[in-house]
Amino acid sequence: MTAGPERLSINRASIRQWSVRELVEACAARSVGGVGLWRDDVEGVKAAAVGAQVRDAGLVVTSLCRGGFVTDPDPAERVRRHDDNRRALDEAAALGTDVLVFVAGGMAGSGTDLAGARARVVEAVAELVPDALARGVRVAVEPLHPMFCSDRCVISTLDQALDLADPFPVEAVGVVVDAYHVWWDPGVTAAIDRAGARIAAFQVCDWVTPLPEGVLTGRGLMGDGAIALPALRETVEAAGYTGPIEVEIFNDRWRGRPGDELLDLMVRRYRTHVLDETPDGPTQRSEAAWTARTTT
Repeated sequence: MTAGPERLSINRASIRQWSVRELVEACAARSVGGVGLWRDDVEGVKAAAVGAQVRDAGLVVTSLCRGGFVTDPDPAERVRRHDDNRRALDEAAALGTDVLVFVAGGMAGSGTDLAGARARVVEAVAELVPDALARGVRVAVEPLHPMFCSDRCVISTLDQALDLADPFPVEAVGVVVDAYHVWWDPGVTAAIDRAGARIAAFQVCDWVTPLPEGVLTGRGLMGDGAIALPALRETVEAAGYTGPIEVEIFNDRWRGRPGDELLDLMVRRYRTHVLDETPDGPTQRSEAAWTARTTT
């Protein structure tokens, strides 16, 4: 199965120094097929207009991030979060994407009641299923690495995400396979095979060590770390996933770098370290020069 540039998507978190328009125009110029957007990208504007802007450039919106954060036991907060997640589904539908990335939330307000927090996630997803079906948008549950369990996400493995999703229609609830969060799991291959049609999104980056102080914003570029990305891609594809491959890299040290250089590097690394292609000589020399600049 081929995975050319038309399947490549760039999540805007990867190049935050650009506006949505700048990202879309630059991706279109490189035959990149899509962009992943965040809810603040449509704040104060009509999501439908942003979606039209993306489509007019020949791209698609591959995901909207994010919904979730539903673990607080306070009833008023739970109502507020449900209403906000319904708005997120509306925004995703208006953008033209069928993927709303859903991050469960951490232990806020739960004390040490981890089981209770996880049970509230199941309840919250169940409440959203009718809205998801009505809008043609899947709640895409994303497990996060266990180090984020206390503050960001009590769903830590792909199997946990699938256990949560299984009672609901596949058209309403899916899962996200994010390399950064699942690569370490000894059961991830079997979990991906189990996921099959539940896979709503596949995101790539790399895990670098030693971990930076800001772990959340220290993701590595593909090829800089420990993740066997071609093997993970092949496993996801063997499970039946043929959708976009979205580069999502939070890295603060890139904020001051030219967006064109970053995007060109991401495209090259996608080909080399996700598709497992061999780069030509000029690409290697250019990449070495860019790396030298970013490490000074």
